Amino acid sequence: MSRTRRILLKLSGEGLAGESGFGIDPERIGALAQEIGKAHERGAEIGIVIGGGNVIRGISAAARGMDRGTADYMGMMASVINALALQDALEHADLNTRVLSALEIKEVAEPYIRRRAIRHLEKGRVVIFAAGTGNPYFSTDTAAALRAAEIHAEVILKATKVDGVYDADPEKDAGATRFEMVTYDQAIRDNLRFMDQTAIALCRENALPIVVFDMSTPGNIAKAVAGESVGTRVE
Repeated sequence: MSRTRRILLKLSGEGLAGESGFGIDPERIGALAQEIGKAHERGAEIGIVIGGGNVIRGISAAARGMDRGTADYMGMMASVINALALQDALEHADLNTRVLSALEIKEVAEPYIRRRAIRHLEKGRVVIFAAGTGNPYFSTDTAAALRAAEIHAEVILKATKVDGVYDADPEKDAGATRFEMVTYDQAIRDNLRFMDQTAIALCRENALPIVVFDMSTPGNIAKAVAGESVGTRVE
């Protein structure tokens, strides 16, 4: 498989947290920035969508009685916080970055404009897409699929805590089987929970492959960007 030129990296908010699973761990985010820097050195144009689950998750907050729309907007603002933290870490790693937000917060981020995002990528800047789609009831997985389609990314790299897609939760089921490759239809039919089904359907409609891999393994982001075999490929 050839080197990927333009990619969309999907990061969970939890990936920025330390052992507590909450907040932002400077050491963790610094290591992540170094990994992204290595991928950028390989010539890739990198867009990033980041969640806010280390601060608040809209769905879980709604399950505890909060209005779902309010909870989702709070989650979007949490993703802006994470985007700014990641931008700071990337710039300490000598990478030029831009944060583009689906919610207008002009004091800290540019508004999301598709053509502007593509131009930033063409100039070699790492573009961080914050605040999801800007609408409640849509996950950051769906935002990743949407932004990837809009910027004509060649692949979505879904960085997770596990090394691919399984037929069951490997943390709960020791007998879970990992897939090397999965089709969109299989993922939707079997309700494989590596992404929400809206995001998978959007990727299927746009023939946009997804690579699900373990972000905690050093070098995996650069390998995935280079098109090397890591994790599970969904297409």
